[in-house]
Amino acid sequence: MIYGPEHKEFMSSLSKFIAQEINPHVDQWEEDGIFPAHELFKKMGDKGFLGVCKPEAFGGMGLDYTYSLAMAETLGEINCGGVPMAIGVQTDMATPALARFGSDYVRENFLRPAIAGDYVACIGVSEPGAGSDVAGIKSYARVDGDDYIINGQKMWITNGTQADFMCMLVNTNDGPIHISKSLIIVPMDTPGITVARKLDKMGMRSSDTAQLFFEDVRVPRKNLIGEEGKGFIYQMKQFQEERLWAAGSGLKSLDITIDETIEYTRQRQAFGKPLLDNQVIHFRLAELKTEVECLRSITYRAVADYVKGQDVTMLASMAKLKVGRLKREVSDACLQYFGGMGFMNETPVSRAYRDGRLASIGGGADEVMLGIICKYMDTLPAQQRG
Repeated sequence: MIYGPEHKEFMSSLSKFIAQEINPHVDQWEEDGIFPAHELFKKMGDKGFLGVCKPEAFGGMGLDYTYSLAMAETLGEINCGGVPMAIGVQTDMATPALARFGSDYVRENFLRPAIAGDYVACIGVSEPGAGSDVAGIKSYARVDGDDYIINGQKMWITNGTQADFMCMLVNTNDGPIHISKSLIIVPMDTPGITVARKLDKMGMRSSDTAQLFFEDVRVPRKNLIGEEGKGFIYQMKQFQEERLWAAGSGLKSLDITIDETIEYTRQRQAFGKPLLDNQVIHFRLAELKTEVECLRSITYRAVADYVKGQDVTMLASMAKLKVGRLKREVSDACLQYFGGMGFMNETPVSRAYRDGRLASIGGGADEVMLGIICKYMDTLPAQQRG
């Protein structure tokens, strides 16, 4: 069992916070197309929720990654996908490399306020021509004395209109693609940064997403994370936590969608009996519940191995692939069983249908996950291939 009494106490505390401070406002935030990130993150920072696995020296709790999984899974209780995704960007996408490889200077000036909820963070990897193909990014930072001067653009940036800083992946030399990139902390109030537009999305409506332009943006070289030229490596490591988080955050939300469908089909009468009495529906929901438990098992195993310091690239990729596929499969099946009501925006399953579609695209598309899994299959010792 991956969770002990301390995990469960932590999850209970977060559940209460969600019930009191988030879910009562979700419908309004969805309608507005944005949630007040600074206000919410400050409340979360005051409770210690934004630095669970971060160093105690910079305000974190210093716990292992099983607590981050516990947080991700509990965030599935939020009645939308956009808010938990934005929180996950803050805790498990924009700050892991900063916490692990950043100098004391950048950690003091950016990690500490992110943990406290005083700063909102975003991660700047994707570009119009480089989404899952991280190696294809074109943004460039050239050295000018003690500064970098950055030019380029970033696309599909979660928290992009509200962020105080970006953990930005850029090219810093013209060498081979895997050693030409660096991660740099870019304050978002720096001259030359333009929010080109707030993107209008099919789902994740309450999460602001932006296209950003960078024109001669001057940033101190001391804002570099770790070593120059190692940004691609750092980002790949950062992706592991992002993908584990994505899998964990889907578990409870998938359970909720199935459970709400069970309750609806138990009450909804058709042809003189509850819909749930139709074996095709009852069996299908049982099958989907089983699939979620399989996802839970692989996710827990991956996190347990990750905490032990093992390479979980293949398991994390499998979990990420599976959560994306299941979010599509579960929401589609459950919406069908809601019938006409499932097609109404007022019904939670329709929001799950819209929000869940991103899971197979963001953080590495399904096809990229399959490619990673294939590479690891090809390198397995012969006795492990079966």
